[in-house]
Amino acid sequence: MPLDIKPMTALALWREVTLEGVRSDAPDLTQRQMAILLHVYLQPPPHTVRGLAKLLKVTKPAITRALDTLGRLQLLKRRRDEEDRRNVLVQRTVKGSVFLSDFGDRVAAAADAFPAT
Repeated sequence: MPLDIKPMTALALWREVTLEGVRSDAPDLTQRQMAILLHVYLQPPPHTVRGLAKLLKVTKPAITRALDTLGRLQLLKRRRDEEDRRNVLVQRTVKGSVFLSDFGDRVAAAADAFPAT
């Protein structure tokens, strides 16, 4: 069922979610990093650097830089595909699952606080 939400209300909701993220002690991710994280957690595996680059329409080095940060934060991990050593698989972590669960809670709480449009 599609949401019936006006653009300014959607932006105000996004603002509230963003503010809550900034106020928390959660990592401050770029949009690219968040897009990668959400895709890996919300879509079935496998996920590869090459596939993520194609999906986001950016270069493999851009994906690699984002994954470097996400890896340091332990939100995702990478490993070589044993079946095809040319591929680098991107995998979920427990810490990443907790991060996105908390993020989802912030989105839901912000949405609950908003009047229906």
